[in-house]
Amino acid sequence: MQGPIRRSAVAGSWYPGSPAAIAAEVESYRGGVPARSLPGRLVALISPHAGLRYSGPVAAHGYALLAGRRDVTVVLVGPSHRVAFDGIALCARGAFETPLGQVPIDEELAQALLAAEPRIADDPRPHRDEHSLEMQLPFLQHFVRGLRIVPVLMGSQARSEVEALAVALGRVVEAGTDTVLVASSDLSHYHPAAVANRLDALVVGDVERFDADALMERLEHSHEHACGGGPIVTVMKAARSLGADRALVLRYADSGDAGERDKSRVVGYLAAALCATES
Repeated sequence: MQGPIRRSAVAGSWYPGSPAAIAAEVESYRGGVPARSLPGRLVALISPHAGLRYSGPVAAHGYALLAGRRDVTVVLVGPSHRVAFDGIALCARGAFETPLGQVPIDEELAQALLAAEPRIADDPRPHRDEHSLEMQLPFLQHFVRGLRIVPVLMGSQARSEVEALAVALGRVVEAGTDTVLVASSDLSHYHPAAVANRLDALVVGDVERFDADALMERLEHSHEHACGGGPIVTVMKAARSLGADRALVLRYADSGDAGERDKSRVVGYLAAALCATES
């Protein structure tokens, strides 16, 4: 495979370090997902990005919808946790590597995004140690054959970045093709569960109503609702322009529902699907 390879930053810590262990854990979470049919074409997902043992049971509700799909390009939009910058950083060439193998970047779509918006830059630097996109790959690589990705990180997540990226995605992604958008975000961080659940319910409500503008205003008023709120709004807006007209909340939980079940300081997790309903 030609081009630079972005090596795994968190395999063996945030998720297992061997293919067999990844498959076993992903399948265990898939086993907790009820059979579900969508009212139309899947355009986008909202998915969490914490350690697999914590957010995996929630993320599985979204990614189970892609199980068995082939030759899908997934545009991954997430926040930058480790590198501060303004603008939008895209990896335009090469592949991302995990213990499950290498996932090629859809270079044609990446180049189209770069050409569509000057604030989108080919900048692998913020991606090197970032977990928000990598944590989507255990599910995607396990469920989708012929997977390609376009990895995108947002810097400030300001309204201007959100609008620029949403417009660019709506312009270059062809509606009805085998391309799915994914917004990577956890919700509130380190509140007692009762407080977190109240804060998160506001975001969940905005998503369920498919009200991206209300969510953007909420995020501008307070940063405690979501670490990847900008990616959520961006993907909601882009999905709307690609024909999505319905949002389905698939699962909400917090970190206290997994692991040691500590409800004193939790992180909220949401899985949701944005669909273009059939006429």
